[in-house]
Amino acid sequence: MGSGRTLKFALCEVLQFAGLSVPLFIVMQRFAIIVAKVKSSAQPPGDGSTAYWLIVASSIAYVTSTALLVWVPMKYMVFMKKKFLIRRKKWRPVALVYVILSTLPCFAFLIASSEVQINNNMKHDTFTELPVSLVLFSLICIDIVERIRHCRLTGQGECSPQCTLHNASHKSLTEFPGIPGNSGRPFSISGLSSRSASTTAYRISPYAYTGPLRLLCASDARADVFVDSFMFWMDTVEMVRVAGHPSVYFSGWVFPIYIFSYMSCLRLVVMPHSPLLSSLGVVLQDLPFLFVRIGLIAFFGFVTPLLYLMKNLLVCLAFVYFNFMTKLRVFNTERMFF
Repeated sequence: MGSGRTLKFALCEVLQFAGLSVPLFIVMQRFAIIVAKVKSSAQPPGDGSTAYWLIVASSIAYVTSTALLVWVPMKYMVFMKKKFLIRRKKWRPVALVYVILSTLPCFAFLIASSEVQINNNMKHDTFTELPVSLVLFSLICIDIVERIRHCRLTGQGECSPQCTLHNASHKSLTEFPGIPGNSGRPFSISGLSSRSASTTAYRISPYAYTGPLRLLCASDARADVFVDSFMFWMDTVEMVRVAGHPSVYFSGWVFPIYIFSYMSCLRLVVMPHSPLLSSLGVVLQDLPFLFVRIGLIAFFGFVTPLLYLMKNLLVCLAFVYFNFMTKLRVFNTERMFF
């Protein structure tokens, strides 16, 4: 039993450190290639090789120093259960450090790569696939590891409240007000992405079907974590994908795209069951993404699907309506039926 826990601990730590360092190495290496080409094509030509290896060495030094000075001490304090880190269990310090140390510099170098090419009349690399996908995939992996490391990975076992989903799509209809049998729990539109702390969400209506298709009724919260983590980031993934479009990448629009995409990444810091996730999802993602997508469509055409634009619009409207407008006297019509 002890060896299994040690193996799971080591696997989680290796995956998280790889998610911290690999995207940085890839993004900075691609940036170094761009700088080397700029140096080589300058008048008079500079030493592109020196610039390349200087940036690569800087990336290695940055990862090494942050790992030794920030990442390892922070991990030590988390596992030693320091009260100021885990007392309230409403935020994830590992995720916060990751977003600051890895995602922020990666997005900064993506913006810098665009500006370097624009200022030198180059169109060499738009970072369309590997680097950007690696950054976002590492975000997803960090999210999954943080949520599933508290679960048993073998056999049938209950997950702790920390191993829960961002959405409540599996919850019973009796949890929503206005439906007969409601237990009285309040509902918010963003609850579809935050109200899942209770592990009863996976036990409220166990399947009793015993027919030949009973295997199709299989469900496990640990497997659902993987699906939910990818779904949670799809809007951000689509926004960052738009930045890889050549007409967008070599324009000033790359700034708001990456800035607001980074802001949406800050939601990772909040625990999946936190009630703050509802409003943060609207303020940090849907509302800014709505205006950015309207601007992108106005200037570049349909470089982003209308589906995501409608998603941002409807989520914002629904959040305001169900959380605020329905509390006004004019919308409170319950007394008409009594």
